[in-house]
Amino acid sequence: MTQKSILITGCSSGIGYHAAHALQKRGWQVFATCRQEQDCERLRGEGLESFTLDYADEASIKTALAEVLKRTGGTLDALYNNGAYAIPGAVQDLPRDALRAIFETNLFGYHDLTCQVIPVMQKQGHGRIINCSSVLGLTALRMRGAYVSTKFAMEGLTDALRLEMHNQPIDIILIEPGPITTDIRVKAQPHFEKWIDWENSSMRKVYEHGLLPRLYDTSGTLDSFELPCEAVTKKLIHALESKRPKPRYYVTFPTYLMGFLRRIFSTRILDWFALKG
Repeated sequence: MTQKSILITGCSSGIGYHAAHALQKRGWQVFATCRQEQDCERLRGEGLESFTLDYADEASIKTALAEVLKRTGGTLDALYNNGAYAIPGAVQDLPRDALRAIFETNLFGYHDLTCQVIPVMQKQGHGRIINCSSVLGLTALRMRGAYVSTKFAMEGLTDALRLEMHNQPIDIILIEPGPITTDIRVKAQPHFEKWIDWENSSMRKVYEHGLLPRLYDTSGTLDSFELPCEAVTKKLIHALESKRPKPRYYVTFPTYLMGFLRRIFSTRILDWFALKG
């Protein structure tokens, strides 16, 4: 039986890192990409096939996919779009260029890579494209507008693509994690410091008493209902290996809860829940 192949983005840590190692152990040929070469070098030392892919760089996307196809002989069974980052801060404090930057990575890069992979899968007659969204692709929270907006947009783009591909042998799938143990907050700090002028914001007190203590928290305290990366990988494996994968997979209780609440409650009630959270 021919070994199946998967391209995974954002493998330097967290969800992508765990998925890459787990799938390799299951017999997949895993191409574990990262934005920084130093992270790729570390992964190669751990036995993974790894090279750079930066969603914000069109040439990097094209080069990475070419490398994958070179190593597989021109095929690719699955793509897992996973890499993303956050810019914490109030919507009113987000400069236009900050939104441009985060959309380049969290949405436009996904789209670019997906569009380049589709012809490969069409030619071979099968494939699965899995996009990692978030509970914040289902519901908004304060001070997370940049990240929320990219995930809402990605949900819509993915749903539209799934409908367009309904008569083709390519499955389009969303995975929607809630709180997962990763270093996304640590990685968000330089983006926050680059873009958000919180000291001159009309919401300064919200930053001081809410966002900043959470963003720079070093206590290691877990969020309510937080799960390890393994929980996401478990759903990913089902999405990849089941004969009839689901169009979307929820991970963690908050995602299931918000998916349910938004079907039965009004916007005002949902806002009440979000403000309490």
